[in-house]
Amino acid sequence: MALAFDVAGLTEYLHEIFPQVRDDFAIETMEENHLRMRLLTAERHLRPGGTVSGPSMFALADCAVYALILAHLGQEALAVTTNCSLDFMRKPAAGADLIGEARLLKLGRVLAVADVLIYSEGMAQPVARASMTYSIPPKR
Repeated sequence: MALAFDVAGLTEYLHEIFPQVRDDFAIETMEENHLRMRLLTAERHLRPGGTVSGPSMFALADCAVYALILAHLGQEALAVTTNCSLDFMRKPAAGADLIGEARLLKLGRVLAVADVLIYSEGMAQPVARASMTYSIPPKR
């Protein structure tokens, strides 16, 4: 299946529909069922102790899967998260960027299912794992 966007086009579209997170995320690579997104960690993403907060890790997983779904659907900005399970496995390196490796497991007519492994830059083992389900709105 051909993707509706390349990395540059998807990045531009995400900046258009979500300008509030423009400086937080960068798509690094994208293939048919895989997307690699970086959380550009800043002070606002940190919890006491200097590591990246859980809500910031959720945001990375959510944005990575949303972007991967949009890559398939095109300019259909209404897909919504219906379920997320997030396992925090290790403490991220203090202040390091996080990298989300999203994998699309199923893209159906009504639901999309994906998983995301989140890595702290410089660490070989993932720091978190997310399982995400999205509802896809009916075609108009």
